[in-house]
Amino acid sequence: MAAVEEGLEPQLAAAEDAAEDAADTVDAWPAAPPLLAGNRLSLDLYPGGCQRLLHLCAQQTPQLLEVEFLQLSGHEDPQLLEATLAQVPWSLPHLRSLVLKGGQQRDALGACLRGSLTTLPARLSGLARLAHLDLSFNSLETLPACVPQMCALGALLLSHNHLSELPEALGALPALSFLAVTHNRLQALPTALGALSTLQCLDLSENLLDSVPPEIGGLSSLAELSLASNRLQSLPASLAGLRSLRLLVLHSNLLASVPAGLARLPLLTRLDLRDNQLRDVPPELLDAPFVRLQGNPLGKALPDSHSPPGTPMVPEMPRLFLTSDLDSFPVTPQGCSVTLACGVRLQFPAGATTTSVTIRYRQWQPEPRLVPLGPHDTLLSGVLELQPHGVAFQQEVDLWLLFVSPRSRRCREVVVRTLSDDSWSDLETHLEEEAPKRLWAHCQVPHFSWFLVVSRPVSNACLVPPEGTLLFSSGHPGVKVTFPPGATEEPRHVCMQVVRMAGRELQALLQEPEAAVSPLLCLSQSGPSSFLQPVTVQLPLPPGITGLSLDRSRLHLLYRAPPAATWDDITAQVALELTHLYARFQPPSSPAPRYWLWYTTKACVGHLAGKAWRRLRLHHVNLIALQRRRDPEQILLQCLPRSKVDATLRRLLERYRGPEPSDTVEMFEGERFFAAFERGIDVDADRPDCVEGRVCFVFYSHLKNVKEVYVTTTLDRQAQAVRGQVSFYRGAVPGEVPEEVPAARHRKGVDALWMATLPIKLPVGPGTGRRKLPRSEGLGHRANLSLAPLNLGDADTGFLTQSNLLSVAGRLGPDWPTVALHLGVSYQELQRIRHEFRDDLDGQIRHMLFSWAERQAGQPGAVGLLMQALEQSDRRDVAEEVRAVLELGRHKYLDGIRRTSLDPGGLGPTGPSASKSPERV
Repeated sequence: MAAVEEGLEPQLAAAEDAAEDAADTVDAWPAAPPLLAGNRLSLDLYPGGCQRLLHLCAQQTPQLLEVEFLQLSGHEDPQLLEATLAQVPWSLPHLRSLVLKGGQQRDALGACLRGSLTTLPARLSGLARLAHLDLSFNSLETLPACVPQMCALGALLLSHNHLSELPEALGALPALSFLAVTHNRLQALPTALGALSTLQCLDLSENLLDSVPPEIGGLSSLAELSLASNRLQSLPASLAGLRSLRLLVLHSNLLASVPAGLARLPLLTRLDLRDNQLRDVPPELLDAPFVRLQGNPLGKALPDSHSPPGTPMVPEMPRLFLTSDLDSFPVTPQGCSVTLACGVRLQFPAGATTTSVTIRYRQWQPEPRLVPLGPHDTLLSGVLELQPHGVAFQQEVDLWLLFVSPRSRRCREVVVRTLSDDSWSDLETHLEEEAPKRLWAHCQVPHFSWFLVVSRPVSNACLVPPEGTLLFSSGHPGVKVTFPPGATEEPRHVCMQVVRMAGRELQALLQEPEAAVSPLLCLSQSGPSSFLQPVTVQLPLPPGITGLSLDRSRLHLLYRAPPAATWDDITAQVALELTHLYARFQPPSSPAPRYWLWYTTKACVGHLAGKAWRRLRLHHVNLIALQRRRDPEQILLQCLPRSKVDATLRRLLERYRGPEPSDTVEMFEGERFFAAFERGIDVDADRPDCVEGRVCFVFYSHLKNVKEVYVTTTLDRQAQAVRGQVSFYRGAVPGEVPEEVPAARHRKGVDALWMATLPIKLPVGPGTGRRKLPRSEGLGHRANLSLAPLNLGDADTGFLTQSNLLSVAGRLGPDWPTVALHLGVSYQELQRIRHEFRDDLDGQIRHMLFSWAERQAGQPGAVGLLMQALEQSDRRDVAEEVRAVLELGRHKYLDGIRRTSLDPGGLGPTGPSASKSPERV
C-alpha cells in the first residue's frame, strides 16, 4: 500500500501544480460562463475545461459534491487531463456519468480527430457510484486497469479507439448492461465475456474478429448483438442459446454458414446477414420475414479450383458495409469491397495500394458549380466526392453509382463524369440492373475525385491520323464525316454527337405543317481548328423529304460556331450534293461545331433555328405548393416535369392539400430559381438554402426538386385567416408582385423573371406552436380547447409542438434510423423514407418524426415513448432537452393557474397531476 501511495505522489504533486496554474489562469479569464448547472458539469466544449475543473476543485466549491454528470474533452493536454482526473474521486464523490470523448475537433477534410487520452488514473476505480463511462474517439490501445474495478458500471463506450484486445477482467463487472467497442482493432474476444449475465446490448462492429468464443452463449440477458464488418467465417452454435436476443447484426463478414438454431430464438425480430459468403442457409431462415440476405451468393456453386495440389488458398476479399455515421474507411494492399451508406459500391483489387490508405467520401447536393452539363445533358445522380484527390492507384478501382432511370434512351447513353486535371471527362461506363428501378453505372477509375452520372446524346469519337478516316454516328448511321488523306499532320481526336428534334415541336414552333429538320450534328476536336484538306459532311435529309422531289429553294443549311449565339445560313456558300436520302457538302472553312439541315418556306431561318435550339434544351415543368392537412403552416414546394404532375398529386393528396399546379413553365436543366412567400407570410426557419427570405431551388429533370418549409405570419390570426401567396422567380424579385388569382394560371416565357404564383391560406388559429394563446385565454374552457395540430403528448406528461419536434429533428443527424426503430417504425418504412428523400438528410429526419407523431396523435404516453427511444439510441442529450421543455411547460402552466386564481391557495401541486386541475375546477 505504501508503494502505491509513493507511486501516486508525483501525480498529486502535478495535480497541485496544475491547480495553482489553473487558478491563476481562470481568474484572468473575463466573464467566464457559469459552469455548474444543477448536477451537471459540462466542460467538453469550453476551452481549457481541465483548468476550469481544477480551479473549482482548488476553491473546494460546495456544489461539486452534488455533481453527478461530468463531461471533459479528450483533446486536452494528456498530462493536464491525467492530473485533473486524479482529483475527480475526491472532489466529485457522487459522480454517476463520466464522458471523456474526443471527436470535437476535425481535420482539414472534415473528419473527426481522436482525443489524446491513452490511459486513466488508477484512483478512478474509487468512483463507487459511476454507472456510465464514455471513452469514445480517443487513442486507447489497452483498457485502463481501473475500468474493470468499477463495480457499479452499467454502460461502457469504447468506440473509435485502437484497442486490439479486451482483458479477461472485464467479465467481473456485475452491473454492465451496455458495451460498445466499435471501430477498433479487436482480433479476439475474452472468454470471460460470457460471464456478463446483465449485459443487454453488445456492439463489436467494425473490428478484425475472425471468430467468436462459444462462451458468448452465456449472455442470458443479451437483447442486441452486432458483429457487423468483421472477418467472421463461422459462428458458434451457442448463439442459439441467447433466448433474450431481439436484434442480431452480422452483415459484411465472410460467413459461409449460420447455425440453424437462430430461427428458433423466440424474441428475434431482425437477423441481418447481408454481404456474406452464404451459398446455402437453413430453410427456416430462408423463409423467415425478419432475415436479410441481400449480397450473398445464394444458390451459386463454388468456383472450380484448377490450382495444383499444395497451392495455398487465397483468402476472399474483405467486405465492408458502412453505416450512415461513417465517412471514411481503410484500404490495405490486400484490397476490399466496400458498400457505402448512400448505396455506392467500390472494389479495390489486391495490390491497388502499396500501403494502407484511408478513403473518405461525401455526398454533395447537386448545384451548378459542381455539375458540369452540356447543352443536351441531364443529371441522373447526386455528386460523390472521394478523397484523397489525385492519388494514383496501382490498379484501377471499380466504382458502382446508383442513378435514376432516364425517361428517354433513344440515341442517348448514360456515362459517369469525373474531374481530372482541372477538366471534366466521361469514363467508359457499363450499366447494370440489380432489381426493378435499381440501376448501377459501373466504371473503373485510376484515381479519386468528384463523380456523377449523366445522360447525354450518344457520342462517337475517333483519332484522325494523317492517312485519313471515316467517323459516323452509331445512333444515326446516316450522319458521317469523311477525313481525306493529308487532312492533318498530327493525329487529333474528333468527337461527334447527334441530337434529334421531334417534328411536331418544330411544326408547332413554325406553324407550318410541312416543315422538317434533319438531326443536329455537333462536332468537337482537339488540336488546331482547321484541317489541311476539305472535310466532307453527310447529313440525312429531313423526314418525309427525298432528293428527287424536294424544292431546293426551301432547303437551308445552317451552322453555328460557339461562343456565337446566332445560326448562319450557308446554303449559298457550299455545293450541296443531294442523293435520294442524304445531303453531302464540304464546309468552306474548318468544320464548325454545329450543322443543321432545314426544310421550310420561312425566310428568316437563322432566327427560327435559335428558337428551336433553345426548345431542344428546355423542359416543360409545373410548380406546385401543397399544405399539410394537419399542419397548414408546413408547406411542400416542388418543381417537376409536366408528365409527372398527376401521379405526384395522387400520391401526395392523402396528406397534403393545396391549389392546382401552376401553368406550364419552361426551364433549363440545372437552372437556379427561387420561391418567395409574400403578403404577410415568411419562411420560419434558418435554412442554408434560404437567402433573404427566398428558398433556393436547382432544377434537374430526373431528380427530386422538392423542399418542405415552415411559414409564419406576423398578422393576427385569432379572428381571421391569412391569405398570401408563394411566387417563383428567376434571379431578382421583380418590383411588381402579381396578384395570385390571375397569376396562378398566367403563362410566362423562359426569359421572364416571374414564373408562377400560387395562393396560400393560413387558417384561423393560434398557429403551430410559434405564437400561443395567453394562459388566461382558455384555461377555464379546457374541455373546448383545441390543441395545435400535431401536438404530441397528453395532459399528464405535457405536450410537444411542431417547433419542439423541429428542434429534436435538427439534433438527431445520422442517428435518426436508430431512433426510428426504437419508436416502432418498421424497417420497410425506414427504407422507403431513405429512398424517397435519398438526397436530403433533413427531409428524412423530419418525415420520419412527423409521420410518427401524426400516428401518435391523441395516444397517451407518446412523449414518454419518444424519450425512451432517444435514451435507447444513446441520445440522452436530446432526451434531456425534451425533459427540460416539458418541465418549463409545467412551470408556465402552474404560473398561469396562480395568476388566474384557479388555485386559491396559491400553491399548485408539483406532480404530473397538476395538469388535471382545471378540469376539477
